[in-house]
Amino acid sequence: MEAAKKKILLVEDDASLAAVYRARLELEGFDIKEVHNGEDALSAAVSYRPDLILLDVMMPKISGFDVLDILRNTPDTTNVRVIMLTALSQPKDKERAEKLGADDYLVKSQVVISDVVERVRHHLGIMND
Repeated sequence: MEAAKKKILLVEDDASLAAVYRARLELEGFDIKEVHNGEDALSAAVSYRPDLILLDVMMPKISGFDVLDILRNTPDTTNVRVIMLTALSQPKDKERAEKLGADDYLVKSQVVISDVVERVRHHLGIMND
C-alpha cells in the first residue's frame, strides 16, 4: 500500500504559470489543488486541508501576506507549511513574510521550477531518492 499523496494548494493568479507548476508537481507525485486568488485560497485551505501551500503574494482582492496572516491565525490552518512564491525581491517583503510566519520565501526571478520542487520536498520532509 503506497502512502497517500501529499496535498499541495497552489495559489497563483497567473494561470499559465500556475499550469506549469501544477504539471511539474503532479509529475512529482503530489496531489494539487489550484486556485487563483486569496479568497479561494482561504476556503480551499480549510476544505482541502493541504500539507503545504505555495502562495503567490501579488493577487487580486486579498494579497498573499494577508492570506498568510489569516492562515496563521486560524486554528485549522495555523500549522500548514507555507512557501511564499513571489515577484517581490525586496528584503522588507521577505522580512514581512517571515514575521507573518512563512516557512520559506522564494523570488520567482531567482528560482527555477526544480528549486521550488526541492523546497517543497524539504518542507514536507521528503528526501530525494
